[in-house]
Amino acid sequence: MIRLSTKSRYAVSALMHLAIHGGDTPVPLAEISVCQGISVSYVDQIFTRLRHAGLVQGVPGPGGGYRLTRDPAELGVGEIIRVMEADGRGGPRGGSALTRALWDNLSRRLDAYLDDIRLADFVQRPQIREALARQYAGGHWRCDVCGALAHRSAPAAEGHRA
Repeated sequence: MIRLSTKSRYAVSALMHLAIHGGDTPVPLAEISVCQGISVSYVDQIFTRLRHAGLVQGVPGPGGGYRLTRDPAELGVGEIIRVMEADGRGGPRGGSALTRALWDNLSRRLDAYLDDIRLADFVQRPQIREALARQYAGGHWRCDVCGALAHRSAPAAEGHRA
């Protein structure tokens, strides 16, 4: 089984959050932190890398946060993962020519597969929509300290409420 780094998994989840909740409205890092259950400093590290890669744009000031720089239908999951794994992803560096060829071929296939999954397509999967509906139904994810989610309403989809 191939495993992705925690940063890659959280980056994909965070950008899904932007695709679902953001639109043209910036989403605060505090909101992403609460929803994804990770520290604000870790979210900041992830978004620094995503911003440098041009995948997100920061909006300063009150009501600021981050938004996607491209339509979610144009953003492949593979691109997000490559940005996050740029410093260490891949197969063994040494070994025989056969081993390197195997890992090169596998990497190309994985990249192609992940590139075919667009953020918008992934967000529309029924299990993702159901998880989102459960999240809104429970109310446990709202931050009582900073109120980061108190102002955000549910996405326009069946079965969702704020």
